[in-house]
Amino acid sequence: MDRIIEKKPWYLQKKNWYLAVGVVAIVILYTAFLGTSGLSFRVDEETLSIADVKNDYFQEYIARTGTVNPITTVYLDAIEGGRVEEILLEEGSMVTKGDVILRLSNSELNLQILNSEAAFTEQVNRLRDTRLSMEQDRLNIKRNLLDIDLNLAKSKRQYTRNKTFFEKDLIAQEEFEASRDDYFYHKKVRDLLLERQKTDSLSRTIQIERLEANLSKMEDNLDLVREKLQNLNVKAPVSGQLGALNAELGESKSKGQRLGQVNVLDNYKINAMVDELYIARLNKGLNANFKFNGKEYLLKVSKVYPEVRNGQFEIDLKFDGNLPEGIRTGQTFRTKIELGEPREALLVPRGGFFQSTGGQWIFVVDPSGEFAVKREIKLGNQNPKYYEVLEGLQPGEKVITNSYELYGEAEKLLLK
Repeated sequence: MDRIIEKKPWYLQKKNWYLAVGVVAIVILYTAFLGTSGLSFRVDEETLSIADVKNDYFQEYIARTGTVNPITTVYLDAIEGGRVEEILLEEGSMVTKGDVILRLSNSELNLQILNSEAAFTEQVNRLRDTRLSMEQDRLNIKRNLLDIDLNLAKSKRQYTRNKTFFEKDLIAQEEFEASRDDYFYHKKVRDLLLERQKTDSLSRTIQIERLEANLSKMEDNLDLVREKLQNLNVKAPVSGQLGALNAELGESKSKGQRLGQVNVLDNYKINAMVDELYIARLNKGLNANFKFNGKEYLLKVSKVYPEVRNGQFEIDLKFDGNLPEGIRTGQTFRTKIELGEPREALLVPRGGFFQSTGGQWIFVVDPSGEFAVKREIKLGNQNPKYYEVLEGLQPGEKVITNSYELYGEAEKLLLK
């Protein structure tokens, strides 16, 4: 016998319930991911970084990590090449100017000194022999003068006597003329000896001066070679702490090669690398500071190196006042370098939004707190904490500063 099946109401049918649940789920998902329109995006407010736009004093600065170095570093170079024979001081030792750090040996330099000393001795002997020879010549001329003076005196007396006798016709003319010729001969010989004496004296003076000049040059050269030998003792050029020492026993070092350095520890500087973006704005004399053990220490930019390497350039910061107690070479500090004087400006905190927008727009939270809308802005200078706002925002407004990568092309954020 057939039984009549009663038709259930639509709200009691399971398939209708399944259909309704599916529609509701689709609406929820659509609302969650697409919002009320294709340009909206619903976000959880707890995941956002919301900051206030405010008027405050803006100090443009950059923060860089710097390394402590001695204010002065004097390098040790090998003035003369040689083999490392002895290392007297180790790295880190305190040295006084003139202390011998290491000794080198150079056989060629020793041979050069021996040759120079031999040549110098030979020149000294030559000068001595020349002086002796000249003295002998002088004495010979002097003795010849004595002889000629004696002969001249005798011939003069004989000539005078014969002249008188000849005038009285007591002697023959030939005898008179012979005595006269003998007298004038001895007189001319004496004149020649005097002339030779004068010439030889001048010649001897010039020759001795030349020999003495050559000897002086050879002596200077010998002193120079001896000084080179002394340069094989590598000495501390200044007082301080011996830094890196690049030398091993038995190692050969060429002339001019870097051996090490001496750090002058009466003061320090901080060396830092800065992005080339700031090369036109960083100048000598700018203020800087850092904190250490709860105290702030002042610095000044003392040198800006013009060379840019790998997108960065180097600066030196000199302490302007007291030094931190116990500071050591190689320590690092986070320095704050000021790029100008503080001024009043409209500020917004730094955040990940800048990477997404390039600083051209930002999401501004509505006063109701229910949503945020996209707004074009214009930013100026910046420091590690804030951007300077030039256009587009007002004091007291709230903005979202976290990254916008998940929001796509949304023009509006719905806050939940």
